[in-house]
Amino acid sequence: MKKTTLLCLGAVIGLSSCSVVKTTANTAASIGSFAVKTVASPFTSDEIESIDGLSPEEAVRQGRVKNAPYVVHGRTYVPMSMEEAQNYSETGIASWYGEETRSKPGGTITANGESFHPDRVSAAHKYLPLPVYVRVTNLENRNSIIVRVNDRGPFAHERVIDLSAGAAKKLGFYDYGTARVKLEVVSLTADAKP
Repeated sequence: MKKTTLLCLGAVIGLSSCSVVKTTANTAASIGSFAVKTVASPFTSDEIESIDGLSPEEAVRQGRVKNAPYVVHGRTYVPMSMEEAQNYSETGIASWYGEETRSKPGGTITANGESFHPDRVSAAHKYLPLPVYVRVTNLENRNSIIVRVNDRGPFAHERVIDLSAGAAKKLGFYDYGTARVKLEVVSLTADAKP
């Protein structure tokens, strides 16, 4: 336990010199000359090919994902500016994701570099700056929650937002897969918790 704590503390202290390298087996992190092979954290969306012209891992390491353009299946997505996102509101179909990440060794990382936990409340959006807080209202049952958007997607069927499994349960559509929702930005400040 003490060795694990020291290793994690050392990883946090040395994070600025940390590099992530994708290998055929898993993702390994190097801290100085020390390699840690247990840090396996593939992106939640393995579909992201590049962010601002960089590999997703490098873009996260450099902190360039908040408003950076990114490519999925050859299509370039350009996120909104903070000004554009201030009054954002949209109605459309929401889906949920996360169960598929439970079997990945080491878990997964969201597009802005945070650990993804399917049972927590979070979301993925194609165009909003990361992170941002959004009120999601299920128009079929009027349940409403505020989620932190910290990932990219969904990239299927013209859906407007992809919610974590935990968020879908709170909104009452987990068993159905999708629901018609209304989205409203409530805070653009990363540190704010509405």
